[in-house]
Amino acid sequence: MKRWLWNSLAVLLLAIGLVAWIMLPWFAVLGIAAALLLWLLFTRTGRLSLAAARIGIASLPQRWGASSVIVVGIAGVVGVLVAMLAMGAGFQATLNQTGRDDVAILLRGGSQAETNSVIEREKVPLISALPGVAKGPDGKALVSPELSQIVNLPSRADGTDTNVQVRGVGEAAWALRDNVKLVEGRKFKPGLRELVVGQGAQGQLRGLEVGKRIDLGNQDWTIVGKFASGDAHDSELWGDAEVIASTYRRNAYQSMSVRTEGSAGFKQLKAAVAEDPRLKLDVLTTRDYYGKQSEMLSTIINVLGKVIGAIMAIGAVFGALNTMYAAVAGRAREIATMRAIGFRGLPVVMAVMLETMLLALLGGLLGAAIAWVVFNGYSVSTLGANFSQVVFQFKVSPELLWNGLKWALGIGLVGGLFPALRAARLPVTEALRSA
Repeated sequence: MKRWLWNSLAVLLLAIGLVAWIMLPWFAVLGIAAALLLWLLFTRTGRLSLAAARIGIASLPQRWGASSVIVVGIAGVVGVLVAMLAMGAGFQATLNQTGRDDVAILLRGGSQAETNSVIEREKVPLISALPGVAKGPDGKALVSPELSQIVNLPSRADGTDTNVQVRGVGEAAWALRDNVKLVEGRKFKPGLRELVVGQGAQGQLRGLEVGKRIDLGNQDWTIVGKFASGDAHDSELWGDAEVIASTYRRNAYQSMSVRTEGSAGFKQLKAAVAEDPRLKLDVLTTRDYYGKQSEMLSTIINVLGKVIGAIMAIGAVFGALNTMYAAVAGRAREIATMRAIGFRGLPVVMAVMLETMLLALLGGLLGAAIAWVVFNGYSVSTLGANFSQVVFQFKVSPELLWNGLKWALGIGLVGGLFPALRAARLPVTEALRSA
């Protein structure tokens, strides 16, 4: 019972230590690495540890089949972990890039997204006349009453139905979102059943090439242009709000996008909306709105990635344990000889640990390289808050690669510790007899 309690406590402490290690900032990790290097180079015990480690590392080519289990296992953990986190980072970055601080979005009070918001048509002139709303060169308020319609279109990959957001916009939409650039064809003409498509939507869906016709709401629509924005709007189709409203029998809008006169204008607009009892609308900057849309899914992806990574890490730890236990057993005579000629327990422990950490580092670098080459910039789509597809790219950042390497070294630390302790406690006479 006592031994079981001690083992449970050791496992708990290792788990706590591993979590603390993964959460360490880069400068703390580099500080630990520098301190370890100085200890290895400038202390007698450290130099003995290096000498013992060289012997074990020199024999790795003879044990490469078993050692590759550690390398491949850890590479798999790091590759999957970085890929999952890169997916969440890419989705979040796409939505965080959407919107501006000087463009506000107005929704019905309490609405979480455009799909469950309603703004009556008679409120449009009221909003346009509020203080803080910027005017265009023609003196008109820069406002775009908009609506969102989710339609099904076939995916390019396998032809299955995919939810796509068709956004009905006003004339000022292009001026409000000046990052949206037409890259092919022309803009739609007001009053006609014409659409322009985002380059992300065109890349993921069939039949959206310029000049093609598609059926929406039992009406024939023509694709007349393609635009690029580098944000969530790349996943949308744009058309004239009034034509889309008549097609789908809408008598109200769902949101209004408004250019404000800077941050001061946004505050004026928000205060004016709050003071007018006829409006009952929420006012957010478009940057804040789209940032909030990304929070939940990004959190789910990150948590899921870490859970999957942790499960795979447990398997990699057992693989490392088995490999290093086998290595210690196969080198029993060698270790016993080192112990007999003066290598004490700590240098032997450090030698086995250094060997395992080297293999873990190789696995981490391999997994990080695979994640970078295969996934960085890879385009996918997923459902956003409006239940429509959002096209985004995996974002494999240096920070994620660094975190993957920390996971690799943590796995190596845990996987090598117990075999190292066993090597240090190996009775010299028994090892020499059994060899």
